[in-house]
Amino acid sequence: MTYAITQTCCNDATCVAVCPVNCIHPTPEERAFGSTEMLHIDPRACIDCGACADACPVDAIFPVDSLTGGQQEYAEINAAYYADAEPPAAEVEGPNFHVWGEPVFERSLPSDFGPLRVAVVGTGPAGMYAAQDLLLHTAAEVTLIDRLPVAGGLVRYGVAPDHPATKKVGDTFSRFHSHPRVRMHLGIEVGRDVTAEELSAHHDAVVYAVGASTDKRLGVPGEERPGCLSATAFVAWYNAHPEAVAQGLDLSAERVVVVGNGNVALDVARILVADPEALAATDIAAHALDALRASRVREVVVLGRRGPEDAAYTRSELLALKHLSGVELVVDDHDPRTAAAIDAAGPGDRAGDLRGLARVRTDASAATASGDSARRIVLRFHSEAVEILGDGDGDGDGGVRSVRVTDGGGDGTADLSAGLLLRAIGYRGLPVAGLPFDEAKGTVPHEGGRIAGMPGSYVVGWIKRGPSGGIGANRTCAAETVGTLLADAVAGRLPAPAGDAKAFRRLVRQRNRRVVDARGLAAIDRAERERGRATGRPRVKLATVEELVATARSRRLLRPVR
Repeated sequence: MTYAITQTCCNDATCVAVCPVNCIHPTPEERAFGSTEMLHIDPRACIDCGACADACPVDAIFPVDSLTGGQQEYAEINAAYYADAEPPAAEVEGPNFHVWGEPVFERSLPSDFGPLRVAVVGTGPAGMYAAQDLLLHTAAEVTLIDRLPVAGGLVRYGVAPDHPATKKVGDTFSRFHSHPRVRMHLGIEVGRDVTAEELSAHHDAVVYAVGASTDKRLGVPGEERPGCLSATAFVAWYNAHPEAVAQGLDLSAERVVVVGNGNVALDVARILVADPEALAATDIAAHALDALRASRVREVVVLGRRGPEDAAYTRSELLALKHLSGVELVVDDHDPRTAAAIDAAGPGDRAGDLRGLARVRTDASAATASGDSARRIVLRFHSEAVEILGDGDGDGDGGVRSVRVTDGGGDGTADLSAGLLLRAIGYRGLPVAGLPFDEAKGTVPHEGGRIAGMPGSYVVGWIKRGPSGGIGANRTCAAETVGTLLADAVAGRLPAPAGDAKAFRRLVRQRNRRVVDARGLAAIDRAERERGRATGRPRVKLATVEELVATARSRRLLRPVR
């Protein structure tokens, strides 16, 4: 028996580090690492030890003979990755099953290397991988800062609620929240409560992990209409982000159009047509669950500007849609190039994953699904939105009535009736007060994570490299940044701080009386879990800043909600 890596693979390569026979690839040292959608276990070399499954932070690794339903496909996916590779060669002498390269030690700290005081701004995966690296491999003291009064970042507010295994990586990070060398200041925003200069004045180094919190625009007429919003806002809405609008999202129309065909586009499409009672077993926002229960949405049309061979979603996310209970997944064949690409696709080609799906022509005037209660997702390639049309007298204030899209591979267009349009065409970073910013790229200029022209200041994650890569990609990214930081420390290039940790704590308390610390964060966690137990859910999130701060201050549980 062998093990297989499945859909929720996070690519952080923890499994690679514990495998005794080097049968998981690509490794961080290999060129393909970071460009493949997931890691793969070689069934010819796996010795069934289970070390990788024990180490996996997102529960993505299982014995092949335990896979059921749609998960069974991942046994073939893992094996196919090695189909054209030479079988692993055994060592001529010794007990190893694989030839190992020479050990590499990229960091070398002097024996008298003293503890650093490092601030990490942002508590999502990028920031926490950086904090973890510092805490595990040095004697550093880490100050965790976040503009929201709760930690988690992308794990809490970006991962879809029906992907609970992916959220488990948060458990790995949360153990550092109460680490004895960690000080936590949540609800503090750089530029509002403290300046970048003040952060640097109280720490040896500052690592900014602020992500890419806004979205890209379509740039088409009608984009400002009510009912045309970003997938970023929609994801925030169903994940109970405190800055999201809790009520007011109109799901009364039968069709929604999603522009973009990456994983976020598939996420929002899946949530819109998923069984609300299945979502009721997740940590989806209470207001979103109520709205989805009352929703009349029966069809989501996902627009891809290019063909199926160039789709941006990962294979694992597409396969998940194929097995979504009560939901049809179909391909719109309005453009002959789509069918041609699917039919011509070879083994392993992206377009080939669509082979076997029904091909339809979308009815522009109404949503279509088989059966009164059926719902469906339509993948429409070679099509883009060119205008959002609405109700009213043409002044642009009316809600969305239809979306004009390119049709048929020529210059023709079609107006798809829809009551909501979600744009999912990419994220973009925002400037941080006091830091340089590249407007074209939406990132902070850097060299190996070192911010240009700011000794002692660093970046990690999407604000460093742009919105690319999933959760696990931040581990490698953080390793580079922390390595640069430590090299600067050894070389004496870090400016000496003028203030200490106590002085910084006094400063933030003076500027913001509602700061949440580690004890407050633990109180929030207990309250949300208690609310969840009362309703048979893993947790019911507190959805406003006021609730979060009040719960953190109370140090006691809220009464369960019904």
